[in-house]
Amino acid sequence: MTRKSQFVAALVLLVATPAAFPVGPPEQSELRLGFIRLTDMAPLAVAYEKGYFKDEGLEVILEAQAGWSQVLEGVIDGALDGAHMLAPQPLAAKAGYGTMTGAIVTPISMDLNGNAITVSNSTWEAMRKQVPHDAGGKPIHPIKAEALLPIVEAYKGRGEPVTMGMVFPTSTHNYELRYWLAAGGIHPGFYDPTKGDAHSRIGWHQADVRLAVTPPPQMPKLMELGRIIGYCVGEPWNQQAVFGGVGVPVITDNDIWKNNPEKVFGFSADFVAQNPNTTVRIVRALLRAAQWLDADGHANRMEAVGILSRPDYVGAKPEVIANSMTGTFEYEKGDQRPSPDFNLFFRDFATYPYYSDAVWYLTQMRRWGQIAEAKPDEWYLEVAREVYRPDIYAAAAKDLIAEGLMGADEFPNFDVEKGFRPPSTEFIDGVEFDGRKPNDYLRRLAIGNKD
Repeated sequence: MTRKSQFVAALVLLVATPAAFPVGPPEQSELRLGFIRLTDMAPLAVAYEKGYFKDEGLEVILEAQAGWSQVLEGVIDGALDGAHMLAPQPLAAKAGYGTMTGAIVTPISMDLNGNAITVSNSTWEAMRKQVPHDAGGKPIHPIKAEALLPIVEAYKGRGEPVTMGMVFPTSTHNYELRYWLAAGGIHPGFYDPTKGDAHSRIGWHQADVRLAVTPPPQMPKLMELGRIIGYCVGEPWNQQAVFGGVGVPVITDNDIWKNNPEKVFGFSADFVAQNPNTTVRIVRALLRAAQWLDADGHANRMEAVGILSRPDYVGAKPEVIANSMTGTFEYEKGDQRPSPDFNLFFRDFATYPYYSDAVWYLTQMRRWGQIAEAKPDEWYLEVAREVYRPDIYAAAAKDLIAEGLMGADEFPNFDVEKGFRPPSTEFIDGVEFDGRKPNDYLRRLAIGNKD
């Protein structure tokens, strides 16, 4: 029996009886939900435009936010009832890292993958000399950071700092860029709260490459001006560099960590406790939107591109958004390759909030010093279970199955104590990650803090 058929068999047993969490009327029907202008906010836009929120008895206002700090602050202080968030954000808030801490929970992942690392044209011209090419003269992907190492060493030899951009200290982009660099023997620096200097506070202690927080819309221009040599970001800002002729994406995050969770939908723990039915109904609407986005081999993606290109949502040109949203990805101008997994919204259980995904992000916070002291394995698992809520997800999914809106085979096993992916080596460095053994994993990584 395959892993998927085992999941299906287990789920059939679970849904053969009435749902354990019948969903009643929403306690709060008028909602303000926040998002950042990136293509992976698509489930929110689709749930609104397709009427899935209305089907749940919800009157929703979607509000674009200025940045990730504002998203987190809005959810914690109650100005927002929930929001599109970076997957590590609720975990960092719970772990006590950053200026805004609080009890944030997430019952649903909004997508898998969706980021890339882009470098300037001049950096790429230097890198490509180290990159193998196929018989047709095209670079062979994935491109590892070893190709960047001679450029970094040349900068260091001249006494010049090397800077790359990422969107937020507790962003997926920060950890993915750090992982790629470290896998290539390039030290991305530590956060060291025991030292009082500015470099340690912003993660540049012992850094070969300095990673600087940079607003995504400014990344292509700052790279063109030479302020940064590259960046890690979501769409449409990698494809914007290609369209603008200022840079070349060298690797997608799916090649750094296969099927990594990129965004989640976050609520305050208080909101969930006071509005359990409303919470489940929001998740139901997002599940239907995610299913629509991945249905029939991406048949709906061009319609989604039209929605996202509107000023109320992402506001970028449709052709730029379509480059990655429709199953392709363009590296150098004209080098467009199939990339059906670049943005997954529903397929491969993309919406399920796996504890093991949460644990991976926590290991990276420890690896780079944002969590200053070693923690036992139990701590990682406890934080994951407090923040990620597959029980709420299961309540929403079972209700949709009972109504015939979705099929049992579209969801994983809902035994919430089994919310772990199998151990995996599908990382750029091939190091095995087992979410149940975070300290063993940290010990195997060549660069970074250990236990």
